[in-house]
Amino acid sequence: MMYSSSFRQTNTNPARQRKKNININGEFRSQKEEKPPVPFQKENKNKKRMAISKLLINISIGLCIFSLVWFFYALYMRSALSRRAVTLHPSPRLLDAKSTSAAVSPERFWGSYRPHIYFGMKTRSPRSVVTGLMWMSQISQSDVNLRHTCEQGDGLSSYGWLIHDGVNFGMQQIQDTDFTLTTTFVKRMGGKHGGDWTWRITGKQSNTASEAPIISLMFYVATDTQGYLQPHIEDKTHLSHVTGTSEELGDFKITFNKPTSEDTATDKYASYNYLQTLSPGLDQLTDIVKNSLSHRFVFSPSTAEKRSYIAVDTYTPPPQKDNRIQGDFVVHQVTVQVPFQIEVLFESGSFHDRPNQLKGSVLTEELTRLELSYSEKFEEAFRLQAKEFTPDQVRFGKAALSNMLGGMGYFFGQSMVQSNYDEHPIFYPEAALFTAVPSRSFFPRGFLWDEGFHQLLISKWDPQVTREAVAHWLDLMNMEGWIPREQILGDEALSMVPSQFVVQHTENANPPAFFLVLEEILEQLETHPDAPQLQDTLPFLRRLYPRLQTWFDWYNTTQAGPLPNSYRWRGRDKDTNHFLNPKTLTSGLEDYPRASHPSEDERHVDLYCWMVLASRIMTSIAQLLGEPHQKYEHTYQTLSNNSLLSEFHWSKRFQAFCDYGNHTQDVFLQQEKVFVPAEQMNHELPAKRLVRLVHKAPKLQYVNALGYVSLFPFLLQVLTPDSQKLEYILKDIRDPARLWTPYGLRSLSHSDPMYMRRNTEHDAPYWRGAIRMNINYLALRALHHYSRIEGPYQEMAADLYQELRTNVINNIYKQYQETGYIWEQYKDSTGRGQGSHPFTGWSALIVLIMAEEY
Repeated sequence: MMYSSSFRQTNTNPARQRKKNININGEFRSQKEEKPPVPFQKENKNKKRMAISKLLINISIGLCIFSLVWFFYALYMRSALSRRAVTLHPSPRLLDAKSTSAAVSPERFWGSYRPHIYFGMKTRSPRSVVTGLMWMSQISQSDVNLRHTCEQGDGLSSYGWLIHDGVNFGMQQIQDTDFTLTTTFVKRMGGKHGGDWTWRITGKQSNTASEAPIISLMFYVATDTQGYLQPHIEDKTHLSHVTGTSEELGDFKITFNKPTSEDTATDKYASYNYLQTLSPGLDQLTDIVKNSLSHRFVFSPSTAEKRSYIAVDTYTPPPQKDNRIQGDFVVHQVTVQVPFQIEVLFESGSFHDRPNQLKGSVLTEELTRLELSYSEKFEEAFRLQAKEFTPDQVRFGKAALSNMLGGMGYFFGQSMVQSNYDEHPIFYPEAALFTAVPSRSFFPRGFLWDEGFHQLLISKWDPQVTREAVAHWLDLMNMEGWIPREQILGDEALSMVPSQFVVQHTENANPPAFFLVLEEILEQLETHPDAPQLQDTLPFLRRLYPRLQTWFDWYNTTQAGPLPNSYRWRGRDKDTNHFLNPKTLTSGLEDYPRASHPSEDERHVDLYCWMVLASRIMTSIAQLLGEPHQKYEHTYQTLSNNSLLSEFHWSKRFQAFCDYGNHTQDVFLQQEKVFVPAEQMNHELPAKRLVRLVHKAPKLQYVNALGYVSLFPFLLQVLTPDSQKLEYILKDIRDPARLWTPYGLRSLSHSDPMYMRRNTEHDAPYWRGAIRMNINYLALRALHHYSRIEGPYQEMAADLYQELRTNVINNIYKQYQETGYIWEQYKDSTGRGQGSHPFTGWSALIVLIMAEEY
């Protein structure tokens, strides 16, 4: 019973603990049955939680450490990539720092290397002593028309070199309002610092002048932060000479002879003034002179009435805001009535065995000898007389070449560059550049693709100058293979460039036109292997080769297009709202119509063709030097395949080679609508601008702009002579409704929707119809090529060549005769010169066209 009762009790009260009988030492004892201890379970759970927490903490710490490492690594890489942008190429420099010194190159040490001023000279050294000429006519007491830097706004009838051999002498003519100045310099070697030189300035009255004008000539000499000058004064105001010294020149003396009547030794009456001061920079010389002028002086010749005139007086430099070293600046002013002749002599202190002074009859005899030598060399190089050009046309050819040579400049300074790895622009390493310039008045500095065309002409005259210029440019290359497109080196160059064009972007290219020059060098080697002037060419190419490899690879990678073996210019304008067609400044053809909406899908036919040329020349140079050439040959064979070219760029619809991209033709510029709240109606309203209106959405398609870009497969001779597409191009060239004019080939088809349309309210059409000489030269070069190769279009090319060559020569010569200038571009409807002038950069290629040297 008790068991049963106990059983029932246990079952009826399950909450109670059951008992167990445990045998302990032979005795049974009753004990409650125990469950697993609860504290032990909680401890296990806590341990698990702590383990997970520790794991999470460790993961977090690891992630933080990884993030910090990655952050600092990214900073390091960004910094490293930033440094690469301004780290010069590691291969040995083509030119060492002393290559342009008087010790290494005495005959080229002094020169007219200041193309941005009307007349002046300097040395090829970083901190050169500079010399120059300013002048003004003494018209009235209130009129100050000071001439110094070449300015289109000066309105001179003409100016430019008539003869310049690039080394020993030059003669320039400047036609001002009522008088003409002829500026001549002659150099003579001797001593250790580049020898002596003499200037002769001649003034004549213009036929239109009612009376002989009185003018003031201001000869000056200035130091650029190093060296010093000592003026020597006679009769209180007459500066007879200046002595000085500098690191590159040693001791020297500059003597200012008194003016004489033209072609006689008779002294002319003149008034003299001088200025001695300090200059904070060469870019401020004009302002210093202007701010020193006074009206208190009297010109009183015995044979005429007295009259007041303006002259340099006193000048106090403003206090310096920094610790910049100022240079000495001395001005010698001569006020004289035309006609006159004045000579200025520079004599080197190290020229101890000087036979006589280079002045008067000695100077005249030397000029005669040098002129004759120049004429003989010119005819030997270009044979214009043999081709039966008239004496006036030959003189025109000499002037075109001379202005190219006289436009060579020597610059030193730092570019401002912007890379994708820097928030702000940074300075490129200091560097020197010896280069020709496109225009003394508007573009007096170096441009990468322009210089390729410049050196095509100069290489025919002096291959050594070409090698030096190419070497200077490629020594500017960074370790990535990029070369700044526009060179703005030094304060003087910087003062003449709008701020928006100063910074160069490291992802932006420019056409590699130097490969045209290299092609010319290779042809000269093949044609005249034993010519004395070409003896240094092969060693030069060997030194150049590592940089060419890097340059080619940079183009081939950074400018690659969306498809294998396609190419795309970087650097198009991103602000599409204010451009009818966003510019492609990097292509050299600024506003030439491209895809209306820039995108990464674009393919540019002109760049493709530049790469065909580059790969072909790289193959030839590598083979010549015995270097591996297979990579370049493979690229050339791939790109020169006309089937691939057609696949990427031939539009069957337009029957032309075209760019490809996101494009629509239905774009217009219209005045923007500006909403003005009622409460602001009485205030000054914001200026309205022209903005782009897109009527039809763009799509990926060929860009149907027929013009210079369409011609590139022909211009760079990529097309095979039997290609039917060559026939289409030749027909487009000869079509007056498209590219043909009586004056040359226009840049954009007359029937194109973009023809002569403004790109913004401020940007007139630039490459949208006007005739450009560099492309006309390439067209004539290509026609000459296809006319000499057997093919179905050989005769057609020959006929076009003769007709186009005649038109181009006749028009440029006619415009030079009528206006006194060679121009940047020519109006397609009249042939009239327009744009900047003088433009004796690639427009001077007219000499090669006349000579039929391609």
